[in-house]
Amino acid sequence: MPTLTVPGFPALHAHDGERLVLALERGGTGVLHRCGGVARCTTCRVTFTEGEPQAMTQAEHDKLAEKELLGQARLSCQILCDHDMTLTPLQTESGTGLEAGKAPAEQIEPEPVWTAG
Repeated sequence: MPTLTVPGFPALHAHDGERLVLALERGGTGVLHRCGGVARCTTCRVTFTEGEPQAMTQAEHDKLAEKELLGQARLSCQILCDHDMTLTPLQTESGTGLEAGKAPAEQIEPEPVWTAG
């Protein structure tokens, strides 16, 4: 069971293979996700202190490149929890005053095509 370390929160335990956005939501971080977890809006972005995954979906790569965020942030909706990570959500419901969009699906959407990042 991967451990997620998020500043200001007790250690969160993700289910192996769980989407990071869902683990963060379940842990009460208030991570924002306006598009429902389909790599369209970048509101679920996070930065890593430790444990940043090497693999990236093509959808995440394309969206981060479009927004000029490659190398600066990652999309939690496109990351699977399979190891310990230390990270910070960059946008939260409380910090922005916005509400999250529809609940992300259990599996990564769109169907992931993996790249080396």
